[in-house]
Amino acid sequence: MELAGLDIVVIALVVLVILILFAGIKTIPQGYQYTVERFGRYTRTLEPGLNLIVPFIDRIGAKMNVMEQVLDIPTQEVITRDNASVAADGVAFYQVLNPAQAAYQVANLENAILNLTMTNIRSVMGSMDLDELLSNRDVINDKLLRVVDEAANPWGIKITRVEIKDIAPPKDLVDSMGRQMKAEREKRAQVLEAEGARNAQILRAEGAKQSAILEAEGQREAAFRDAEARERLAEAEAKATKMVSEAIAAGNVQAINYFVAQKYTEAMAAIGKAPNSKIVLMPMEASALVGSLGGIGAIAREVFGDGGSAQPVNTPRARQTTSATTTTASTPAFRNPFDTPQGS
Repeated sequence: MELAGLDIVVIALVVLVILILFAGIKTIPQGYQYTVERFGRYTRTLEPGLNLIVPFIDRIGAKMNVMEQVLDIPTQEVITRDNASVAADGVAFYQVLNPAQAAYQVANLENAILNLTMTNIRSVMGSMDLDELLSNRDVINDKLLRVVDEAANPWGIKITRVEIKDIAPPKDLVDSMGRQMKAEREKRAQVLEAEGARNAQILRAEGAKQSAILEAEGQREAAFRDAEARERLAEAEAKATKMVSEAIAAGNVQAINYFVAQKYTEAMAAIGKAPNSKIVLMPMEASALVGSLGGIGAIAREVFGDGGSAQPVNTPRARQTTSATTTTASTPAFRNPFDTPQGS
């Protein structure tokens, strides 16, 4: 069956319409944006989804990925401020915010970002000393991010992160750093040990000081109490002496006899209790001590028993005795302190 001329025209028109529809309908995937060029000039940007353009007049220019992308920074040599050579590499994250600027403001966007980041890595790291470089990676990352993002802003992209992955000094420099670290640790250990010994000596000195202070305070308290006891004893002795003196002044001779007899008896007791005395030789008879005791009894009876009416009792005189030594010389006679002259 032969087609008529009209049928051929209709079929051609249908095919043309289909071609026009395919040329004018554009489907943009999510995460991408396309630029539209009319006669070679940028006109607008197509968003993800179904879009229409003028067929045969408009065409798709650049297909830009607006998702965040990762760019690996290759290893490069960096000379630090103190002339140390290190190898550093990193990674950069960026995102296209303005597809038109990213497509038409710079050619080969990834290469531009790569060279910009490498240049700034050498600039930032070269302005730092090696020790500062190894211990302040966060500072380096912040500086790189600020500098690279500011430089890439006219390209319509955002540098979201710049990270230094590795900093590798030369092997001999690493060995030197290891020896330095070891020396520093030994130094700190010696300092800590010296500080511990000093603190221990200080504590011992403080303890000795406190002990001496407490001992001195104890001695002072003991001396104070001893002095107070002696003062009380002296007061008692003074009071007794005063009472005896008043009795003598009143004409009572028996009071002085009682006082002397008491001291005599205490002296005898002290001689008998002496630790270095084994044999005591005294130029006196036993009757002298008995007479003394008799005199004390008589005084007590006179004072407390008879109300002072009794006559004083005369004790016998001590006889002269020979000494217990090997010589024949006689010792002087011992006078009983309780002997009173006749008629007193």
